[in-house]
Amino acid sequence: MKIFSESHKTVFVVDHCPYMAESCRQHVEFDMLVKNRTQGIIPLAPISKSLWTCSVESSMEYCRIMYDIFPFKKLVNFIVSDSGAHVLNSWTQEDQNLQELMAALAAVGPPNPRADPECCSILHGLVAAVETLCKITEYQHEARTLLMENAERVGNRGRIICITNAKSHVRMLEDCVQETIHEHNKLAANSDHLMQIQKCELVLIHTYAVGEDSLVSDRPKKELSPVLTSEVHSVRAGRHLATKLNILVQQHFDLASTTITNIPMKEEQHANTSANYDVELLHHKDAHVDFLKSGDTHIGGSSREGSFKETITLKWCTPRTNNIELHYCTGAYRISPVDVNSRPSSCLTNFLLNGRSVLLEQPRKSGSKVISHMLSSHGGEIFLHVLSSSRSILEDPPSISEGCGGRVTDYRITDFGEFMRENRLTPFLDPRYKIDGSLEIPLERAKDQLEKHTRYWPMIISQTTIFNMQAVVPLASVIVKESLTEEDVLNCQKTIYNLVDMERKNDPLPISTVGTRGKGPKRDEQYRIMWNELETLVRAHINNSEKHQRVLECLMACRSKPPEEEERKKRGRKREDKEDKSEKAVKDYEQEKSWQDSERLKGILERGKEELAEAEIIKDSPDSPEPPNKKPLVDMDETPPVEKSKGPVSLLSLWSNRINTANSRKHQEFAGRLNSVNNRAELYQHLKEENGMETAENGKASRQ
Repeated sequence: MKIFSESHKTVFVVDHCPYMAESCRQHVEFDMLVKNRTQGIIPLAPISKSLWTCSVESSMEYCRIMYDIFPFKKLVNFIVSDSGAHVLNSWTQEDQNLQELMAALAAVGPPNPRADPECCSILHGLVAAVETLCKITEYQHEARTLLMENAERVGNRGRIICITNAKSHVRMLEDCVQETIHEHNKLAANSDHLMQIQKCELVLIHTYAVGEDSLVSDRPKKELSPVLTSEVHSVRAGRHLATKLNILVQQHFDLASTTITNIPMKEEQHANTSANYDVELLHHKDAHVDFLKSGDTHIGGSSREGSFKETITLKWCTPRTNNIELHYCTGAYRISPVDVNSRPSSCLTNFLLNGRSVLLEQPRKSGSKVISHMLSSHGGEIFLHVLSSSRSILEDPPSISEGCGGRVTDYRITDFGEFMRENRLTPFLDPRYKIDGSLEIPLERAKDQLEKHTRYWPMIISQTTIFNMQAVVPLASVIVKESLTEEDVLNCQKTIYNLVDMERKNDPLPISTVGTRGKGPKRDEQYRIMWNELETLVRAHINNSEKHQRVLECLMACRSKPPEEEERKKRGRKREDKEDKSEKAVKDYEQEKSWQDSERLKGILERGKEELAEAEIIKDSPDSPEPPNKKPLVDMDETPPVEKSKGPVSLLSLWSNRINTANSRKHQEFAGRLNSVNNRAELYQHLKEENGMETAENGKASRQ
């Protein structure tokens, strides 16, 4: 049982021999006041750090990151090796801080370059490191006390990081560690205060000055024995060594990198202006687990410390002061800035330690922004909170009627509820045996039943016809059984015969027309779809028993129609086509009828006007007979409008109206009615005249 991993114990062994006092040859500008330098003052020469200083600074940076993210249960022991081994701290929690280590290293001081190199060796420190790994930590002791008789289940694993100038003696160092582990495991087996080393990782870092050639090559992790694995890194001193230790701390403690971009900060020289900065943070990799699941990593480039791990870029949002308004979080992880001494990192940490919270969003080229993380401090420590960007687990689950993505809404919800009731799991006390005599496992029997019921079970109403028909229920409910009785077979056959009778009567089927234009498929096509689906259902269970085969044979026999039946179907299809054509002709006639009526009426009125004009220019003679009809002629402007018929107008009615209208225009109006005053005409006007001859001559004019 792996209670403690290799990262629980880490032992740093730093070489303190005279050759570590050599310069790393990476110069650092000491005099930075170049622009404001007074004339005549010689600038200060650049300085360079020693191999010892570079090693101590890099190892301290390793410890700082580890302590920031894992303040508990991750322990470091520091050993300095020269003529002997100097253990600077212990496994107790009180000694696990940078102040204790820095004070102890200051007491040791830099290596003496005039010391005898023959008396100094890194082997002293490696032996002391193995001995330290065998010692029990407080957490291991607590776990062993809780387990009592199972104390051997508590694991003892650790890691040794050795920083030295190994020259070409790598194999000698590995053999020394392996032999020492073997000897101390024997001693620990007979002691209650020591624990045997079950697994040890040896990380050898060969550091050398910039510009020199390395005599040691890199080597990946290699298993030297079941207990010991070793890896070798050859690194130049200076910033290269610091980068290597930063990469190793991410590997050893499963860390990930996040870069916060677009952080607004005021410039020191120009207080009224601000610039955007980026700050890279390290934290546990579980803070990116949602990105890894979704496959959207938002990688913005390689980490500034190297190409070991990519950094995920998150964008700065407006700070919040009220945490109640924030989304709920699914995890909180301690963070550690990569460049802790930089001004942007210092400003960000101070801003957060003052009680402010900052939301971080995923950078996107389009669409709405997604808030995925938040930075906030608790008890003087800064945490990266993971905010859930999906549906909250505290909310009610979506209704199935809403559909998947809002596209499907016709699920068979009622049928699915019935399906769940039929397949509920219940306690099964009485044992059953199979045909071959073996014991039947209830869970396997339940799985087998569920498999039979779901061989053909459409989830959407519009994708099925037979499951929407009440007439198919007797067959669909029994066909899923493992075995059928004679009564079941009879009921299935009756169901098939009923469907044949429905087809003969041309009864409609519940075919869904969602997403289709027009009336949908014709009746014959609907039944073909129904028969195909029914055959699919029966064939899915044909191998259950021989009686299932009989149901399929009955179905296939009914599907193969006799010739007279096919002829009847053809006549039915022709009749349906004729009905469709007649309906179309009626619609076309109704559409053109109003236009034709208006054209006919216009022609009739125009001809009536022409005939009336001809009649007016005809002059009557004395012998001309009186007109037989003296109906009043109504002016065209006074003609009442033709009333529109409320229903369809026949051709006979149209022709009769035309004839009547034309005849009413062919006679001349009565002269007395034309010359009347208030519809009254004076008769025998010639009797009033004195001369009778004039009256006789003027009688002709009075007729006009």
